[in-house]
Amino acid sequence: MRACVIRRANDLQVEDRPDPSPGPREVTVAVALGGICGSDLHYLHEGAVGSFQLREPLVPGHEIVGRIRSLGDGVLGPAPGTAVAVHPATPCGTCRECREGRPNLCPSVRYLGSAAHYPHVQGGLVEELVVRADQVRVVPEGLELERAVLAEPLSVALHAARRAGELAGRRVLVAGAGPIGLLLVALALRAGASRVVASDLVDAALERAARLGASATVRADRPGAGGWPAEVDVAFEASGTEGGLASCLELARPRGTVVMVGLPPATGLGFPGGLVVTRELTLTGAFRIDGELEEALSLLAGGLAVEGVVSHVFPLAEARAAFELAGDRSAASKVLLRLEK
Repeated sequence: MRACVIRRANDLQVEDRPDPSPGPREVTVAVALGGICGSDLHYLHEGAVGSFQLREPLVPGHEIVGRIRSLGDGVLGPAPGTAVAVHPATPCGTCRECREGRPNLCPSVRYLGSAAHYPHVQGGLVEELVVRADQVRVVPEGLELERAVLAEPLSVALHAARRAGELAGRRVLVAGAGPIGLLLVALALRAGASRVVASDLVDAALERAARLGASATVRADRPGAGGWPAEVDVAFEASGTEGGLASCLELARPRGTVVMVGLPPATGLGFPGGLVVTRELTLTGAFRIDGELEEALSLLAGGLAVEGVVSHVFPLAEARAAFELAGDRSAASKVLLRLEK
């Protein structure tokens, strides 16, 4: 089989690897599509994501859909040919966080396409992927894989929305109109938010948010310009930037809620923390996904408006070009690799 492999910073290859076989309680998935995430781009361009350094070649990718190829011993289903999405995490199941129902915060979790452990956890941008049987979720009948592949990033947005609480009737700001930000716009609108404003530095990203139905879009580098809300009830920081967080805190009403979903720099983050105190703001984080994958698939099958979130689809042979385009936010949103043999 072929695989997309990051060997070191700025060295991406499409390589041949042995066909995998499932062990007990495992399945083989013939991968159809995989999304390129920001963390994948960090591994390529920097050889690391935060403190997770590449120490061996890594297959990236954790946004995966495909069809069951084969079942290992002791696995009764899904039957070969069934369309599935793959949950990227395998938490330990025994730590305090797992026992208390927070497996996304498990300190020992193994995540597809991650260098957090050594040997690394190889990811899903391959033609065939072996995972534990309990990691696959059946794609609802009639849901096309081109939409189903958004289930994992939509789960990230769902998790962040849950951290914010009720959105119906509330004024919402989404700082950062990348794929996660766009999906947050879609979820806030579906939840009945009274106004949803998206901010970004890139006009093309704001145009995508407008097409999804955002009430207003504003340039993050033009504070005070038309369209900026006077205040909001809930703000989602989806850019991972100091400026984005400052905007969220400055616009949140007294006792409003700010959810950080974009991963900020490891050091040097400064923000107007006094506002958290004087306005009694709730500032919280949202990390990865928990049990949202099934709901995400259901929402996608039910017609959630996500048009324009996926901007490009490349064949595996053109993986390098796909990664280069994925890093250009003026030209692309979510970029996919097609991995079917």
